[in-house]
Amino acid sequence: MRDVLSDILDTVELKAALYFRTDYHPPFGVAVPAFEHAARFHLVMQGSCNVRLEDGTSMQIEKDDLVLVPNGVAHILASKAGIAGAPLETLIAQTSFDGSGPFVLGAGPSEQSCKMVCGHFTFSDGADHPLLRAVPKILHVSAADRSGNHMLDDVLRLVVRRTIEDQPGVRATVSRLSEILFIEIMRIGMEKAPDVKRVMSAVHDPQIGRALTLIHSDVGAAWTVESLAGAVGMSRSRFAAQFREFVGSGPMNYTAEWRLQRARHLLAQNSLSVKSIASQVGFHSAAAFTRAFTGRFGRSPRAQRVHLYDV
Repeated sequence: MRDVLSDILDTVELKAALYFRTDYHPPFGVAVPAFEHAARFHLVMQGSCNVRLEDGTSMQIEKDDLVLVPNGVAHILASKAGIAGAPLETLIAQTSFDGSGPFVLGAGPSEQSCKMVCGHFTFSDGADHPLLRAVPKILHVSAADRSGNHMLDDVLRLVVRRTIEDQPGVRATVSRLSEILFIEIMRIGMEKAPDVKRVMSAVHDPQIGRALTLIHSDVGAAWTVESLAGAVGMSRSRFAAQFREFVGSGPMNYTAEWRLQRARHLLAQNSLSVKSIASQVGFHSAAAFTRAFTGRFGRSPRAQRVHLYDV
């Protein structure tokens, strides 16, 4: 059986990368630009930092805290609330930062600077799932949260250690830890964000989780509400209502969307024909698949494949 969370993260093509570590001396203000199909994270190793979103939402993070800013939202990193941010690209050009070593701003005693590891999770163009939509506009993981989640704490300590060592292979290490890191952040999110808790609970629920496993294990099967309900030992009406309550959409809507998400992912495998992909995700004809895919993503499967290899 296909693990649901693994299938979700494989299909949305989750990847993680470090893009810099900081040595910011106060006062500082950095305007991080919007970045589509990404969720940025900032982990404080020393000092503190104020994170401010475009809508005015502001949060102070301290040593050992992590903040996740999903959906590619632009934000400002500052030494304290209210400080304006200079564009990140401008500061990089002014300091001649080339990506190696720390990104230094200002000067002063080393123990007074804000040292962070900053990175991002990226998702493929068009990737979508209720779990991604459930993440709040800013998610704070405190040092206390980390102490209660040993897996997340161990992963973050490894990321920090490898980053400080600044040796070859850091990016590869973080990329391979990305699924663990993201899932464990989502587990923390269950305690802080009701929508994250709802979707994550669906995966672990004995009956709804089983239905999700069936869908993800064989997305091309001719599933119906009745067949899924029967497979998990529930009445049709109770299953449909409970599925919607947990996942946020009905079982057939979820299945139809996931078929197209899997198709979008499979199109990146150039060895598979459009007809073969259509069959794998449950369409009886390539024409019907093309209509559904184009209606969902705004381009035909063949145009999507060209797009993937042009970017």
